[in-house]
Amino acid sequence: MSAAPGLYIHIPFCKSKCPYCDFYSITSPELIPEYLNALGQEAQNYGGAGVSPAQSQAKACGYPNTPFPAFDTLYLGGGTPSLLDGAQMSALVASLRRQFDFAPDTEFTLEANPDDVTPKKLRLWRDLGVNRLSLGVQSFHEEELIFLGRRHTGRQSRAAIELIRAAGFANLGLDLMYGLPGQARETWLENLETALSFQPEHLSCYQLTVAGETPAPLTSFARRLAAGEFALPDEEAQRQFFLLTHQFLEERGYLHYEISNFARKEEWLCRHNRKYWDHTPYLGLGPGAHSFRAGRRWWNLPSVRQYCEALKAGRAPLAGSETLTPDQLRLESLYLGFRTREGVSLEVIRQQPRWQAVLAELSEAGLVRLDRERVAATPEGLVLADRLPLFWVD
Repeated sequence: MSAAPGLYIHIPFCKSKCPYCDFYSITSPELIPEYLNALGQEAQNYGGAGVSPAQSQAKACGYPNTPFPAFDTLYLGGGTPSLLDGAQMSALVASLRRQFDFAPDTEFTLEANPDDVTPKKLRLWRDLGVNRLSLGVQSFHEEELIFLGRRHTGRQSRAAIELIRAAGFANLGLDLMYGLPGQARETWLENLETALSFQPEHLSCYQLTVAGETPAPLTSFARRLAAGEFALPDEEAQRQFFLLTHQFLEERGYLHYEISNFARKEEWLCRHNRKYWDHTPYLGLGPGAHSFRAGRRWWNLPSVRQYCEALKAGRAPLAGSETLTPDQLRLESLYLGFRTREGVSLEVIRQQPRWQAVLAELSEAGLVRLDRERVAATPEGLVLADRLPLFWVD
């Protein structure tokens, strides 16, 4: 795994808000020009020469004292980055390349919605250096797409994938969702079969979850669930969906390298996302974006308007920061590591006084395995990935 940092850019705009989504995004495209200007200013605070008032204030709150070295991943997420028109996307990428250094083999990912994909946009994206697309399919079944509030159809997803392949993109990831109310095992397998017919290099298979109390407003799904308008599958049904997905894709040659992610080959693991799981440094720009470096984490205001106002006034758009203690870093290593195929270093495990007894107990229960000085969750253990760290905490 590369130790070079990754750069994340949040594009917080959507044509419509999906009812299950609790990521920060808004449906106000008229704010895009102002936002991109602010984004360029934030990039300059990190990469530009000299020290602005915003840089001085930001360093006191958590910005690094030295510039980030060259990035080897660039990820445009959202929101809906594919919503940007050609001029906006070109200006954004040009601004980033002016402010930052990138390795020659940088993995450049763009998240896209199927109904945004056109031959013209695909040519532009390739010309700008995008070499990995993540397509938000979610389902190929119309009734499921309607329930999820998606603005594309299954036919549009198929057409988009064919256009992507025709344009020469050789690293394509598809996002799918399971665990929908009343979803049958057969329907989910049909979605997987359809996805595999296009031989995607990467698959992200997410279980539908409905966020409860968060700082952000409740999603419409959360309100509908609380009102009893629908019910999610119970815990055993969720477990069965997860294990079915694991078995189906592994039997077809996909590596289950993270709890929700599968790759056809090692070279197609998402290099950017892996940085979040092993404390590799990363920089996040945009409202709500998080950054991490040398045990320190900081994050931005989760509001386009407040973000733009802060930068326009020469202030850093920071909402907060923290320096993680050794115990916090260890706990994060446990939580993040048990989500992945690599697992957790035995050095981290040994810091718990009863580590040997706990390891023996969980191994006998079929939840973890010890392999070359690392403890990793089995498929059954991945179902309980959020609970496993608690066994190694005093």
